[in-house]
Amino acid sequence: MYQPETYGIALLFMILSMLCWGSWANSMKLCPGYRFQLLYWDFIVGLIGGAVLWGATLGSMGAVGRSFYTDIAHANMHSILLAMTGGAIFNVANLLLVAAIDIAGLAVAFPIGIGLALVVGAISSYIISPKGNSFLLFGGIALVVTAIVFDAIAYRLRETERTAMSRRGIIISLIAGLLMGTFYPFVSKAMTGEGTPGPYAILLFFVIGVSICAIPVNYLLMRFPLDGQEPASMRSYWRAPGIWHLWGALGGAIWCTGAMANFVASQANIVGPAVSYSIGQGATMISACWGVFVWREFSAAPARSKSSLKWMFIFFLCGLTAVACAPIFP
Repeated sequence: MYQPETYGIALLFMILSMLCWGSWANSMKLCPGYRFQLLYWDFIVGLIGGAVLWGATLGSMGAVGRSFYTDIAHANMHSILLAMTGGAIFNVANLLLVAAIDIAGLAVAFPIGIGLALVVGAISSYIISPKGNSFLLFGGIALVVTAIVFDAIAYRLRETERTAMSRRGIIISLIAGLLMGTFYPFVSKAMTGEGTPGPYAILLFFVIGVSICAIPVNYLLMRFPLDGQEPASMRSYWRAPGIWHLWGALGGAIWCTGAMANFVASQANIVGPAVSYSIGQGATMISACWGVFVWREFSAAPARSKSSLKWMFIFFLCGLTAVACAPIFP
């Protein structure tokens, strides 16, 4: 399988992860009126297709470790269960995050949910595998937390002007963030130890865990939507335009590409899972940019709200820079 051998290439993988994780949710914006519970089935199809594609290509190239198919054949049950458990936790968190995006928008749900996930995931991953300069790593995380506070302030100021909106989006974002931060240690642990599977095989087991968990949980959300709308039916799914199914599958494939890049980078000797996960969750910045500059979610917000957003971007950039430097100055 292919594995980066220098920090420069590993950093490119982490940046790719950040771009993919921060961009996949745009697939929802491209399907106006399409319920996210229905789009999520296409998202799962994209996840599975992406995991198989990356395993059959990069996972089967190079001379490092075992190839993708050999890795699957020799995987131990402990690693498989850890990866699938991580996938199940991610699935619940991601469904809640998608619901929060539907309610509050990209520029709000992502910074709050994923920012909180960054803190929880980075600390727990560092406990499992402590690598990098702890001062830079946790100092950077503190700056990211400050950025989250500024984003929440921006949201509150915007809602002052739009009193009809509820605060349900923030609450769901926080719950999603707590759960999202707990999946990565399971993935990291599944790849830790002698003879454990590589990142490409672990990605496939992870996606299988997501898919199995999605069947009951997404069906439950179809029957009892969090956004207060009428229950969604599979009849609406089959009647949706073909292009909407394509966008949903593409969204899943994009997220899966980000996961592949992140899992692979975390196995580079100099990086470690805490740094890889933290930079990947810089996705918050990417999604906030999409929400603010492309979808114009804050175009009608008051000046104080926009000022808070500016400080959110500054603190996020400083925090991510500190985290990226953590492996260089151990």
